Amino acid sequence: MTTEQRKPLPDTIRTNGAEQNPWWSNAVVYQIYPRSFQDTNGDGYGDLPGITSRLDYLADLGVDVIWLSPVYKSPQDDNGYDISDYQDIDPMFGTLDDMDELLAEAHDRGIKVVMDLVVNHTSDEHAWFQASRDKNDPHADWYWWRPAKEGHEPGTPGAEPNHWGSYFGGSAWQYDPKRGEYYLHQFSKKQPDLNWENPEVRAAVYKMMNWWLDRGVDGFRMDVITLISKHVDANGELPGVGANTDSEGPIGPDGYSSPNPFCADGPRQDEFLAEMHREVFDGREGTLTVGEAPGITAERNQHITDPANRELDMLFLFDHVEPGGGQSKWTAEPWKLAHLKHCLAGHQHAVKKTGWTSLFFNNHDQPRVVSRWGDDSTDELRVRSAKAIALLLHMHRGTPYVYEGEELGMTNAYFDSLDQYQDLESINMYHQLTEAGVMTPEQMMDALKAISRDNARTPMQWDATKYAGFTAPYAPAAPWLPVNENRDVVNAKKEQRDPDSVYNFYKKLIALRHENPVVAAGEWEMLDADDPQVYAFVRTLREDGVGGGIDGSGERRIVVVVNMSSESAKIPAEAADMLGLGLAGTTLGGVSADRILISTYPTEDTAADLLFGKLAPWEAFAYEL
Repeated sequence: MTTEQRKPLPDTIRTNGAEQNPWWSNAVVYQIYPRSFQDTNGDGYGDLPGITSRLDYLADLGVDVIWLSPVYKSPQDDNGYDISDYQDIDPMFGTLDDMDELLAEAHDRGIKVVMDLVVNHTSDEHAWFQASRDKNDPHADWYWWRPAKEGHEPGTPGAEPNHWGSYFGGSAWQYDPKRGEYYLHQFSKKQPDLNWENPEVRAAVYKMMNWWLDRGVDGFRMDVITLISKHVDANGELPGVGANTDSEGPIGPDGYSSPNPFCADGPRQDEFLAEMHREVFDGREGTLTVGEAPGITAERNQHITDPANRELDMLFLFDHVEPGGGQSKWTAEPWKLAHLKHCLAGHQHAVKKTGWTSLFFNNHDQPRVVSRWGDDSTDELRVRSAKAIALLLHMHRGTPYVYEGEELGMTNAYFDSLDQYQDLESINMYHQLTEAGVMTPEQMMDALKAISRDNARTPMQWDATKYAGFTAPYAPAAPWLPVNENRDVVNAKKEQRDPDSVYNFYKKLIALRHENPVVAAGEWEMLDADDPQVYAFVRTLREDGVGGGIDGSGERRIVVVVNMSSESAKIPAEAADMLGLGLAGTTLGGVSADRILISTYPTEDTAADLLFGKLAPWEAFAYEL
């Protein structure tokens, strides 16, 4: 049971600035995308009983928490992130009884369960929205309804209240003939934004959250929670709408401006989160709150996660997985290690004294990291690079998140035709960008292969059978998304038996965080920041439990060195000096294989490479000084 595997950190060791260390100080979270995890009834979609059937696998991996992407009742326009009933389970996934059984079985194994919570918007089929279509209904102001632009015929092109575009393509405004007005939807037109300025909306959301916590859920991952507070003028109006003449942002080549600068981290963000904490989480023990935080800086992350401010436990920041320079995700320049270093250093330094950070490279909205930043051109390089990237992430300070299949080194899908994709964003943006002449069809297909969200959503690869064990080979329905063709090479059954597999490497990383207080709580400092090939840093924890700098005495220190390429590399100067290596590769302080905590190569090979100050392709290690 993972609760028994994880050793609580002594409160003499500071983690996030709280007087008493939270239970999640050295925990690891595993994200499950339910429709792609395990199908038990042969309909081609994963379900709650399927998750319950795989709990022993997760307990063996060692994770402490599972986070479920939405399983609420939904029309599934955006794969469940469009919720029509917050207090029921979609039949695709099962029943409330199935959810109760999953909670009970997970808790029996010492695993907590966190649910995805989407409260920036609902489905347009939610009862709240349907009621709001009547201007005389008490729910009339629960969403962002606005009339057509003055002088324009409602429902005609150009009559939208402003030029904001949806993140999923097209206008962010949808006309409703019944009400005779437009409603705001930052995402799909079937995902209208809730009006958090209305206290009745907030009260209804908090009541629903308490209902789930009372049922046994251990917390929430809150989808785009930093979009709930919009920038409005003194009359409550949005930029560029009605009498508000404030700029609505520059209009791009597709004819739209971005709502993000005006809807992300708005002026009442802290107020709303603090209110949520008071109304839902005060007095409850053992919960976890993590917010998806588009538009949030590392400095704001520190404020929101500072336990003294009583808002959220941690956030997901995205600058490290987004293109630099404000580029579109579809037309981004090739990824550079310097960008990752800059972003992660900012995350780490911002929470040096208080607050906390989430550690992730994969999730349901990101392509597979081994295909994105690693090398999946051969199986050997796939395994090496998957391990190296994992070691880099898990040796940072924060709470690591493992996305289903990441622990196997699962790769992108590399679909060849548009009809293989199911992701709403991918399909909409393909048509919008090609029809606007921003990209050619060939360029867009290459972009989808690299960055589409469906790359992360192919069925979990449990074994080498026809449908990878996600559903039975004789099931009446094929999986909702095609199974990756490399299932015979990349699958859980094979990797669990292989001591040198990616899976067993993840087990070691998770155990290190449970057992080693330096990994869990030590201070973090970058080494060799300008090296374009090697990512190196040091973790430091004083013997009295207080984190310190890299120069003192009476400290426990771990040096982490990662070659992030398929080429050999030299151990750069600062890391070499920290390890006691001479300029010509001679050893000054001696290298002990016993001090290598973990490596992507056999320990004796890494020890030999250390003596010569070199790194093999994707060689990565953590060395305890």
